[in-house]
Amino acid sequence: MSDARTYPSDIAFTPVVKAIQARKGSRDAYAEVESHGGWRTEIDENLADFLGEVNSFYFATASADGQPYIQHRGGPKGFIKVLDKHTLAFTDYSGNRQFITQGNLSENAKAYIFVMDYAHRRRVKLWGEARVVEDDPALSRALMPQGYRARPEQVILFKVTAWDTNCPQHIPQKFDAADVAQALASRDQRIAELEAELAALKGEPAP
Repeated sequence: MSDARTYPSDIAFTPVVKAIQARKGSRDAYAEVESHGGWRTEIDENLADFLGEVNSFYFATASADGQPYIQHRGGPKGFIKVLDKHTLAFTDYSGNRQFITQGNLSENAKAYIFVMDYAHRRRVKLWGEARVVEDDPALSRALMPQGYRARPEQVILFKVTAWDTNCPQHIPQKFDAADVAQALASRDQRIAELEAELAALKGEPAP
């Protein structure tokens, strides 16, 4: 299959997909989006800021014969780095040592990143190509989050071909436990301050 594309979204909107869109009535709307440039191909400031707050995403690859595989990647906020306007990178930590992702990438460089932000009901989709870097300890050290308790195995570089966002429809709103704990601690501190102020106004000892 040829990789020649007229629009960035052609990476996903193949001729058969466009035919289905036409049959089901959505092709004209997507054609209008394409006429105005369509999906983005460079990492802009907004995307970089969004990725800087990410602590979890899903990474998809496929074998040479097309068998898909999705793996979760997580770490402290900022563990996925923007190297330039086309390249993302992250440390691949030692895990179950199945090496399915690495095996897939060795024979099929096409890859996909799916990021879900439940708190703000946002999702970002990135298509591209990826490769594993095993022999660059300096790069691995530079990408390894400070103080994070994990053993770096290697580095994955992801070259962005196209990216897009989805509407928030059907995304349940959820919050990270750490963010909830911080919000509750702030609330409790404020309650304690107000109780102390009230006690002082009444001439009573602080609770």
